[in-house]
Formats: sequence, C-alpha cells, structure tokens
Amino acid sequence: MDSPAVASWIAQLAFWMLLACGITLGELRARGAGVFVALWAGALIGLPHVPWEPAHVMFSPFVAVLDIALVFAIFKGNVGSM
Repeated sequence: MDSPAVASWIAQLAFWMLLACGITLGELRARGAGVFVALWAGALIGLPHVPWEPAHVMFSPFVAVLDIALVFAIFKGNVGSM
C-alpha cells in the first residue's frame, strides 16, 4: 500500500469521525450533516464522469477539503481548542 492510498484512508476515516463528532457534540444538525454527506456522495458519484482523465484521483483531496470544512464548522475555526 503506497502513501496516497494511506492518505485516502485517513481522509475517509477523518471525515466520518468528524461527522459523528459534530453530531454528537451538537455542533452539526441533521441538515448540516446531510449537506456534508451529499457533497461527499456527489463527488463519489460525479467525479468519475468528469471528462478529464485523472478526475477519479481527485476524490481523496476533495474529502480532505471536506475534513477541513468540518473542523472549521465543528470547532468554529479555533483549531487550537482540539
């Protein structure tokens, strides 16, 4: 297993853990969580259909951006509070 594959697994794990953390802490309501899951699913389904050849490899960085957005949404931009 190479480093991009490990990074992809870490991004996926972080996404679902942050989503659960946000819901558990009450920082994300069902609608907000649904938006994040819809964005994730849209990228999972839509990126392979982009006419640019290596578009399928953009899913992992997209999930990493969602992770960053979740951190800002849950911790209100104060990453030092983690």
